[in-house]
Amino acid sequence: MRRALIRRGRRWLYVTHRWIGIATCLLFAMWFISGLVMMYVAFPRLTDSERLAALPVILWNKVQITPDRALAIAGMEQYPRDLRLSMMDDIPVYRVTGWKGGAVTFSAIDGSVIGHVTPEQALAIAGHHPQAMQPLLLETVTRDQWSVTARFDPLRPLYLIGLGDADGTELYVSSRSGEIALDTTRRERIWNWLGAIPHWIYPTVLRKDGPLWRDVVLWISGVCLVVAVTGFWIGILRLRLARRYASGAVSPYRGWMAWHHIAGLIGGIFVFTWMLSGWLSLNPAGAFSGRGITREVAAGYSGHASPDIVAGIPSAPSASAVEARFVWIGGHPLMMLSNKDGRQSLADPLTGAAVTLSREQIIEAARRAMPGAALAFTREIDAPDAYWYTLHNSREFPVLRVGFDDPARTWLHISPVTGEILDRSDDSRRTYRWLFNALHSLDFPLLLRFFPARDVVVWLLSLVGTIVSISGVVIGWRRLRPKPAQ
Repeated sequence: MRRALIRRGRRWLYVTHRWIGIATCLLFAMWFISGLVMMYVAFPRLTDSERLAALPVILWNKVQITPDRALAIAGMEQYPRDLRLSMMDDIPVYRVTGWKGGAVTFSAIDGSVIGHVTPEQALAIAGHHPQAMQPLLLETVTRDQWSVTARFDPLRPLYLIGLGDADGTELYVSSRSGEIALDTTRRERIWNWLGAIPHWIYPTVLRKDGPLWRDVVLWISGVCLVVAVTGFWIGILRLRLARRYASGAVSPYRGWMAWHHIAGLIGGIFVFTWMLSGWLSLNPAGAFSGRGITREVAAGYSGHASPDIVAGIPSAPSASAVEARFVWIGGHPLMMLSNKDGRQSLADPLTGAAVTLSREQIIEAARRAMPGAALAFTREIDAPDAYWYTLHNSREFPVLRVGFDDPARTWLHISPVTGEILDRSDDSRRTYRWLFNALHSLDFPLLLRFFPARDVVVWLLSLVGTIVSISGVVIGWRRLRPKPAQ
């Protein structure tokens, strides 16, 4: 009876792997090849440095509305998530974002709300971009492949403007607020059809429905995970190292089947961990905590909740500032100034005089961010480590890491220059870092330290995975193709 059950179990093991593998082997090949493309060309997004570079210098002499008046116009009942001043072409504007996602833009000259931007205004805004040569309105976009996600919804419709430069740069400017929402280059648009779009199963028709897309990818990657597990299991069962087959080989297979067997054994663990980490990236069943700064942490760190800030209209706090953010840190009102090159500084929002935060002030504000927990440690990070490093996103160095003894063991990463909380992590997010980032992108500290070690390892493992996949395609085709008549 036991042997019969084992034989039946093995039969279903082979059947499951064979037929699901035939159905998914092209997906595996696509994922390995597109993953290599994604190492060098990311999906288009507007970085902070790109956004700041496209802003003109603030004309402080035009600003007539104080930040407190701006908060009143926005109808804030508590201090907002974000209050910033910048230029919309030649008009200074306030942009206020609430904690529930609502945003409003209005003139800092007369307080009039800006709810629509004309195509001519959008072209003038695009003209400040450093790549702008001959800006041209291409079309008005409601949603396309590059602006497909829901985070662009508050900004739609979008003006698509070509800058006429050699890189084929195109800007998406919000017709509602005049903000530059996104930029893409010709290189990004071409390579992403071979990279992120197939890798993430990201066609617009599917991705525009976020929950549906997530369910589809979870199920597809879950099924492929079964293929990886059953394939590796079969590979071990059919491998003979000591008591070899009659031919002296360790595998009973020949040709493409042998390639599939041996390559699957060599790269089997990688294929499994890569598929598992890809599946976990969608956070099934909410297994991992959310990312980002919670309102409670931000409010505690600011030390201020009411919708006001002690600020005036400084005559010239910085002749080169392109953006001013009005914030509270530890109960102190501050103005965070950013230049075109991304350099930041602090100023007094009343006088415009330069301000420097001490490490003690930052740590004291951090204590307020976690009122129910004791400070566990503080550490200045001067070089990349396992949890603060540069790969796909740039990181500020040095950075102050502040840890707490709460049940989640929360860490805050804080800029020692501006006092801004750059990142929050806890045990759940740090576990996710190893189960997703490390297993999927192979961003292990040792590999990142020695360039191009990570690239070489990823290429070699992806080559093995591609051999497994392509051999599976050939094997599947041979099984499914019509047999010649006898």
